[in-house]
Amino acid sequence: MVTGATGSIGRHLVRLLQRDGVAFRALVRDEAKGRALGCDYVVGDLGDPASIDAALRGADRLFLNSTGAQPVDGEQPVIRLQKNAIDAAARAGVDHIVKVSVWHANEGGLLSEGAHWEIERHLASAGPGWSTLQPGGFMQNFLGYGSFTAAGELINPYGDTPVSYIDCLDIAACGAALLTGAYGKSETYVLTGPEAVTHAQIAGKLSAVLGRVVPTLEMGPQELAANVKSQGVPARFADDFAGLLAKVANGAHTATTSAVRDLTGRPARDFDAFLADNRPAFEALLPAPGTTA
Repeated sequence: MVTGATGSIGRHLVRLLQRDGVAFRALVRDEAKGRALGCDYVVGDLGDPASIDAALRGADRLFLNSTGAQPVDGEQPVIRLQKNAIDAAARAGVDHIVKVSVWHANEGGLLSEGAHWEIERHLASAGPGWSTLQPGGFMQNFLGYGSFTAAGELINPYGDTPVSYIDCLDIAACGAALLTGAYGKSETYVLTGPEAVTHAQIAGKLSAVLGRVVPTLEMGPQELAANVKSQGVPARFADDFAGLLAKVANGAHTATTSAVRDLTGRPARDFDAFLADNRPAFEALLPAPGTTA
């Protein structure tokens, strides 16, 4: 069973499993989105344990992925939701769980780092076999409006520090390999792209694809946190968000790994391939001056 099937990773995973003729079921919250996937699906919610129990009947493997950090005070909701899914999988006799976590998950870590560390600990003691994917920053994050100013400038919170962004297609491909292959259990894979790139380099690549200059705007972690606070986000969340940005600016996501190649047999996709595949989306996101989106 695949959770998060309509998200950035899940949509790619669904297509890969369909391509390879793998029998699977998708768990979705929205029936219309489930129908649009074109696969076997069931409507449920990780917040409703009974619906997870029903969805897991007959499943032998589970792909566990859900939303990231939420702007709330207190415990991150993802902890309870994913623990619900892990416990349901144990009750259903699922043999193996492939969980999407985050790079640098650690005890007491900020936001997703701390939340996923707690979930990973629960997973390790739950009973089913497990594999954990720890991806770095998603290339797909650049398709969100929060990555650019209203004037079309690429917001740069990291200065000259390069980041080894990964394409969600590669995360899905690694998940498919673990769900369908005979890989060892109780293993963690840190997933990155093949190279680390700076925001200035990304802006240059975008400029080449779009045929016009995409400028950058340096905006440090504290300034971004202040902007988030001004939008009504809880102060603690904004401060933790700034702390995570500062870690990346200090090089926490600069290294690269061979995990994508190790799991899939091919190299990880680079930023140029991602931009080429998503050129229409960027053209819509960043219309040329004098045009409308």
